[in-house]
Amino acid sequence: MSLARHDFSEKRNFIRMKIDTPAKIKVHAEGIDLEGVCRDLSGGGMLVEVDKALPTGSELEVTIASEHSHSPMLRAKTRVSRVIGGPNDKCTLGLEITEML
Repeated sequence: MSLARHDFSEKRNFIRMKIDTPAKIKVHAEGIDLEGVCRDLSGGGMLVEVDKALPTGSELEVTIASEHSHSPMLRAKTRVSRVIGGPNDKCTLGLEITEML
């Protein structure tokens, strides 16, 4: 069966998983570290809620720790592909994973 016959949500290359897990974010260009919550994760990207809006195209390093204090569950270089929310409120960043570390 071709992809054209599937619903839009089924056409993604990767399934999104709701995880609601703390995340540490390094913004190298600004020399700052942020803490946020990774709301969902897929093989190609993630949705992260933070207290600071960042410009589209910003490159970040995101670390999501294991619940059991093991080495990082995930560490990746990412690029901001969309920003939802205002500069003074919590905002949600759509991040594209560019490299796994």
